[in-house]
This record gives sequence, structure tokens and C-alpha cells, in this order.
Amino acid sequence: MDKLLIVDDEEAMRRLLRINLADRYEIADTGNPEQALAMTMQGKPNVILLDLRMPNYSGFELCRTLKSMTSTQLIPIIIISGEAGASTKIFCKELGATAYFEKPVDFEALRTGLANVLHGAQPERRSEVRVRLRVILKLRGTDIDEKPFDEMTATENVSQSGFLCGCTTALKKDSMIEVYLTSGQTRYVGRAHVVWSDECNTPYPRYGFRFVDKQGSWILQ
Repeated sequence: MDKLLIVDDEEAMRRLLRINLADRYEIADTGNPEQALAMTMQGKPNVILLDLRMPNYSGFELCRTLKSMTSTQLIPIIIISGEAGASTKIFCKELGATAYFEKPVDFEALRTGLANVLHGAQPERRSEVRVRLRVILKLRGTDIDEKPFDEMTATENVSQSGFLCGCTTALKKDSMIEVYLTSGQTRYVGRAHVVWSDECNTPYPRYGFRFVDKQGSWILQ
């Protein structure tokens, strides 16, 4: 079973979520955001269901923290909140939340949303060290419409075999691109392909790239 972590300071809400989802998922829950951070680090849930307004340490802060850590940033976060309004939803998306459901919860829609998120979940790839590092790159290839592009971007993190960065160009999964380091003089590194994207409806979605071959030196050897 896929593992869900429910983070909500209302015990009744946690119980309601358990009742409606326990037949399909292994569930852990807490009303303490600080404890939720520890549970995420230790248990690595497949999805987190997160309330926004909690005492001491809000859901906003927890979402921001989890999405800033390389060990947890790939875990999808679904916001479940009593707060309505387009601005709140947009802000949550900017923080990295995958989806947003208002209370009272439409459980049929939530179950469908969970299935979709898990179907498209980014696979765990934390066997190698990832370093939060801003490196300026030039990417070259073809976009989702098979049109050539040439774009400068900056990494959010790097590993020996890949990197995470934003890109204004829309790319398909498995798209092959050429990678160039631009510090000093421009140097060709090799070819990489798209292994995942956060698929946000933003002008600057993030993509995870993994090298297929490297012909030049990379940041981490």
C-alpha cells in the first residue's frame, strides 16, 4: 500500500480522512507540524495531506520547508484547507503543492486526485548525494512541439548524474537535451533527458534531468 501522512491539528478531520482513505492507503497522522517534519524524514510517505492553518508552525511553512530539502522535495503535497480563494491556491502552488482541496472535502474527488498524483509520482532517486547549488547552464534541444530551443537557466540542485532546474521551454518526459556549463567559457558537458517535471501551470516549470552521457567535466565527479 502507498503511504499517506495526514497533517492537521483537528483530530476530527484526521479521523474523517482515515475513515475514508484507510481501505486504500497505509496512513500515519499528526496534528503537530514539527513532528510531521520528523515523520516525513523517517517514514518517507508517498503523499502528504496538509492543512494550512495550524498553531506555532503553519502548513505554509511546512510545505516550504519540505520543498526546500532535497530529501523530501519530490514527495507530493496535497493541501486540504478551509481557506478558499484563488490567491491562496496560487500561493500554495508557488510553494510547490501538487493539488488543493477545500473543506468540506469531496472524498470522491480526493481519491481520484490521490490516484492521479501517485500514478504520476516522481520516483525516489536519493541514492546519491544532491547538493543545493546554483549553476548557470545552457540547455539546447527541441521543445514539446519539436521546435529547437536554446535557453539559459540555473540549477536548484545537482548530483553526479543529474540536476534540477526551471525552464521556460515546455518539454516532454524523456526529451533529450544538450547541456553546457557557462562559467568562464561555455563548455559542453553531455546529453541529459527529462526524467520528471512538476507539471505546474506556471510560466517556469521545474524539470529533473539525468545524464545519458557525459563528455566533459561536471560539477560533481
